[in-house]
Amino acid sequence: MKASMKFDIIVIVGAVMIGLPAVALAATGLDDAKRDYEVACAFCHGLTGKGEGPLNDKLKSRVPDLTVLANNNNGVFPFNRVVQVIDGRQQIKAHGPREMPVWGNSLRLHDTGPTAASRIKRLAEYLKLLQEK
Repeated sequence: MKASMKFDIIVIVGAVMIGLPAVALAATGLDDAKRDYEVACAFCHGLTGKGEGPLNDKLKSRVPDLTVLANNNNGVFPFNRVVQVIDGRQQIKAHGPREMPVWGNSLRLHDTGPTAASRIKRLAEYLKLLQEK
């Protein structure tokens, strides 16, 4: 493996690991879901969800625009699919193996407030709010 590729992997993994404790500390409502998104997802997907995150240049695959999920699904936000992607039940090739980034596992391990499932659902609700009209 080339040295630059190893560095890129270390940067990505480091950014994700730095974000995990903050994901675990977020509490309840949509403001907290926004914080969870900013810490766990925005590294790749960007703050607006359009795929312009700071690690985007380091990734092999183009990061999808999360603001068009409903448009790409006949105007219906695919809530259950989004939940399953976040919790790891539906594997996304670009995310790698289910252990990475399967935020559901991270939330279950560190969650001391509401259940991980409810936090994941709130995160999906936040993504629903980002949809282009």
